[in-house]
Amino acid sequence: MLKIPYGNTFIDFDEGDANVLRSKIDELKAEGSGLEIVKKAMANPIDSPRLCELAKGKKNCVIIISDHTRPVPSKDILPNMFAELKEGNPDIEITLLVSTGFHRPTTEAELRAKLGDEIYESSKIVVHDCFDPNSNTQIGILPSGAPCVIDKVAVETELLVSEGFIEPHFFAGFSGGRKSVLPGVCDKVTVLGNHCSKFIDSEFARTGVLDGNPLHTDMLAAAKFAKLAYIVNVVIDEDKKTVAAFAGNYVTAHRAGCDFLLSYAKVEPKMADIVITSNGGAPLDQNLYQCVKSMTAAEATCNPGGVIIECSYCADGHGGEGFYRSLKDCESAQAFYDQCMATPQEKTIPDQWESQILARVLIKHTVIMVTRPEIKTMVEDMKMKYAASLEEALEMAHALGKKSLTVIPNGISVIVKK
Repeated sequence: MLKIPYGNTFIDFDEGDANVLRSKIDELKAEGSGLEIVKKAMANPIDSPRLCELAKGKKNCVIIISDHTRPVPSKDILPNMFAELKEGNPDIEITLLVSTGFHRPTTEAELRAKLGDEIYESSKIVVHDCFDPNSNTQIGILPSGAPCVIDKVAVETELLVSEGFIEPHFFAGFSGGRKSVLPGVCDKVTVLGNHCSKFIDSEFARTGVLDGNPLHTDMLAAAKFAKLAYIVNVVIDEDKKTVAAFAGNYVTAHRAGCDFLLSYAKVEPKMADIVITSNGGAPLDQNLYQCVKSMTAAEATCNPGGVIIECSYCADGHGGEGFYRSLKDCESAQAFYDQCMATPQEKTIPDQWESQILARVLIKHTVIMVTRPEIKTMVEDMKMKYAASLEEALEMAHALGKKSLTVIPNGISVIVKK
C-alpha cells in the first residue's frame, strides 16, 4: 500500500501492478542527528575557510534563510552557524534575512514554527520584500541583461552567508545554493528578468539540469555580485529529516550536494497513460502554484494525451492572483503559451513562468486535481479538472480510455530522466 503525501496526512493507494517511481533517499541512513550532520559538514567546508574564520574581523553578518514555502530544517542548521560565527567573533551582529523571493511575506507564526521560539525571539529578523524598491538596490547587470537588484540588508553587511536545502527544481535544476540570492532576496525586476519566457522555454530549464541552464547562469552571477561568502545546504528525506549536509563555497559545495542528491533522486521514466503524483505534502502542497513542480515530474513519464492526477491539499488556494488569472482568463492553454513566448524579457509579468509551465503541461495532458472541494471552481477556472478523491480521478481517466499507470508518490523528490 502506497502512502501519497497530502497536506498533513496521506492518501492510501493500492498500486497493484502499476509502475512506482520514487527517490532512494530514504535508503540513506543518517549518521547522527541533524544537528550533528550539519556540524560535521561545517567542520569540513568545501573550497572555503570555516565560518568561524570568515567571521573574524567582521562587525556583522546576514544569514539568508528560507521562507514558509520550504521545509528547510533551520533548527538543525542555524544553531551551528550561530556557534561558529560567535566563535570567530563573539560580538558579531547577526541578522536573519528571510528569502521570500516572489512569495507573500512569511508570517510571525510561520517563522516561529520554522525557527522555534528561542531563535525567533532572540534574533533580528528581516523579511525580504521584492515589491518595495526602497528596500532594494542595484549591484550589477546579469548575463541575461536584467538588472541585479537585491535587498539592501544583504548588500550592506560585511559577511553574507545562507542556509537552505537541495531538492530537484523544475526549471532551476536544483534548489539551494545560489537560489538564496536569486530569486530569494532580489527585487521583482530581477526575478521577472531571470524568469522570462525564453529562459523557461529552454530545453535546459528542467529538473536536475544545471549545465546550460540560462536561469542557473543568471543565479550564479547574482550570488557573485552579492558576495555570497558561504552556504550550508542540507538534503532531507521523505520525513523532512536531515540526512546529509554540504557547507562552504556557494558554487562547489552546492554542486557537490546536487550530485549527491542526483545519485539518489534520479529515476528512469516509465511511460504510462495515467500518472498519479503529489507535491510532497505540507508545506510544499500549500497551493496550486507550488504543485506545478510535481506536475512536471509526471509530465516526464506521461504519454502524449495522457492524464496527470495531482493529489495536493492546497490549503492556501491558488498561491498567486496573477498565476490564477492568467489561466482563468486565457482562451486556451496553447493561446496563453503563445502569448508568453511573444512577451519580451522586460515585459515579463508576475508568475508568468509558473503559468507558462502549467500551460505547457496542459497542452499535452489532461490534469485532474484531487484536492479540497472548496477550490473546485478555482481548479476548473485554470483549465484543470476536479476530483473529490483519487478513486474518482481514476474513474475519470479510465472513462477517457486511459489504462496504463505510473505512480510517483512524491513528485518533487524525484528527477525523471534517462
